[in-house]
Amino acid sequence: MRHARALGYVLLLLMLVAAPRFLSSYHLSLLGRFLALAILALGLVLVWGWGGVLSLGQGVFFGIGAYVLAMHLKLAALGPGELPDFMQWSGLDHLPWWWSILHSTWLTVAAVAIVPGLAAGALAWLVFRRRVGGVYFALLTQALALAFSTLLVSQQPYTGGFNGLTDFSTLFGLSLIDPQFQKRLYWATVALLALVFVFLQWLLRSNFGKVLLAIRDGENRIRFLGYNPVPYKVAAFALGGVFAGMAGALFTLNIGVISPAMIGVMPSIEMVVWVAVGGRASLIGAVAGTLAVNFAKDWISSAMPDLWLFAIGALFVLIVMLLPNGLSGIGETIQNVRWRLSRRMAGAKKGKGLEEAAVCVAVKEGARITAETPDEA
Repeated sequence: MRHARALGYVLLLLMLVAAPRFLSSYHLSLLGRFLALAILALGLVLVWGWGGVLSLGQGVFFGIGAYVLAMHLKLAALGPGELPDFMQWSGLDHLPWWWSILHSTWLTVAAVAIVPGLAAGALAWLVFRRRVGGVYFALLTQALALAFSTLLVSQQPYTGGFNGLTDFSTLFGLSLIDPQFQKRLYWATVALLALVFVFLQWLLRSNFGKVLLAIRDGENRIRFLGYNPVPYKVAAFALGGVFAGMAGALFTLNIGVISPAMIGVMPSIEMVVWVAVGGRASLIGAVAGTLAVNFAKDWISSAMPDLWLFAIGALFVLIVMLLPNGLSGIGETIQNVRWRLSRRMAGAKKGKGLEEAAVCVAVKEGARITAETPDEA
């Protein structure tokens, strides 16, 4: 079974690698964009599916990685002493220090993963050591997503405000609009997605994954057994932040723009919906759910722009009520339904048999009483 599954993964990877031969540039860009988002979804499987920590603020770490790379791309297009256009419009006469350190391409590539990871780890350590979790943590992360997007909008001179950052031209000296660069970017996205997938498969099968799963199912029991769940939850949440940051950077390269509207409350909730649709405890399910929901979003938004928010809300409700394990758990859900129906049918037959037995006993008892009663006539 394991070998068949591994063969299926290899065939799927080969199909993704060969996709540029069969897809137009638009659809290839669309697929690359959604595969980048799937990296974030894999991080949510680790955080939510195995760690039991529902985060409604993954857009924050996605946005940090995206903005870090976008800032470098803006600087790469400038000459010596020049400022980004929105800074000039806002009256700034010098480049802020935290922009200046992103002149280095390799430092930026490292910061795309490190900065979101550190931010996620710091937040998790501050919260989890006080044993805050469940719905309170979900609301906290949602409020953080709202605050972060609001901050980006309000700091127009430094972040581009509501319009965000765009008009990128080169990376590593290569033109972003070159068709060959688009193919290389797509293959890089597929390769990184495959590496994250394999790494998480190994991690979740390790002792770390087993303890994390035990924490999800019974955190107090794990404490009683002598384990401290805080480092495990902090490490998982930090890794989720790293993957979200990398996804944000790749998404920005694919789409050519990043703005606060892409990382606020609603996008963060959509990220949870992707994983819920595919199956929050399944890596391949998270990838499939991300692709399915985003392709549906692209089609529905193009045909009926005002319908998408209602559609995603209805989809989430249906998944929670009918498919709690997502698309990856359809077989298990069908088996559970069959088992419940068989139990009900067995119970109904048993109840009918008991009813018939009771009637027979009542008839016999009535006949006995009639026979023992003297004839008054």
